[in-house]
Amino acid sequence: MHHRAVSVSIGSSKRDKSVEIDLFGKTIQLERIGTDGDMKAAAQMYRDLDGKAGALGVGGAILGLLVDQDWYDLHSVLPLIKDVKITPVVDGTGLKNTLERKAAAVIEPLLEGMPKRAFQMSAVDRYGLARGFVDLGYESVFGDLMFTLGLPFAIRTDKGLKRAAKVIAPIVSRLPFEWLYPTGEKQEERTPKFTQYFDWATVISGDCHFITKYMPERMDGKIIVTNTTTQHDRDLFKQAGVRLLVTTTPMLDGRSFGTNMMEAGIITARGWTDMVNYQSSAYFEKMEAAIKELNLSPQVQEL
Repeated sequence: MHHRAVSVSIGSSKRDKSVEIDLFGKTIQLERIGTDGDMKAAAQMYRDLDGKAGALGVGGAILGLLVDQDWYDLHSVLPLIKDVKITPVVDGTGLKNTLERKAAAVIEPLLEGMPKRAFQMSAVDRYGLARGFVDLGYESVFGDLMFTLGLPFAIRTDKGLKRAAKVIAPIVSRLPFEWLYPTGEKQEERTPKFTQYFDWATVISGDCHFITKYMPERMDGKIIVTNTTTQHDRDLFKQAGVRLLVTTTPMLDGRSFGTNMMEAGIITARGWTDMVNYQSSAYFEKMEAAIKELNLSPQVQEL
């Protein structure tokens, strides 16, 4: 049995990290390796690691979009892993649809009378997280059209989000991934956009790179829900006046890893060897049971 899970990321190598963690009584090495936006280098790394790790994570990218029960492959990303034949590959969807859904309930007692307003940077790729807020009665704005396609239109209902997903997901799935999401050094750039929605919301949730790239200079009293945070990210949020940081994955040795890394770690510890199928409800049931056994829950940090 392998005791190593590796996340190969097309993000910045500045965020590389390796830690050991106890999962189900086993010591598992979690390792994150960035390729600074180099897709060819990432594909070669997946080939080299196939059969040499318990599970592989896709970092800085996603294999597809799961909205409710509908799955859309991202065709620009799938070539990364086309030569992986032995080792299970995950992109974090297994935790996004289970663990992240719990974040809204964790925040509920911490609102201190502030309005229940959530700005979800991109809900199509984190539907579980977004749906958690909807189910608890939050007034929500979904930024998918703004930040994914650059269109100045806010989506405000779950029904509207699903309708938009059915229209944009087939288009988005065929576009080059770097058009949709900051990769490599672009993850370090700051270009504030649509700041009126940051100002309006009590909770800003979604991918950390999206938040840090587009957020305004001041975020006084806000609650941020995200993951894959480093000390630099936390310092940035604190300087902006953020009150609480909620990470959907646990803090390990000073940072929270991405959902893909934690999902790969769980698969490695469990010794699951089947290729992962995100269109299978049975897989999510297994992952939900694993999360419950580990007593995993979103973590709250006061900044």
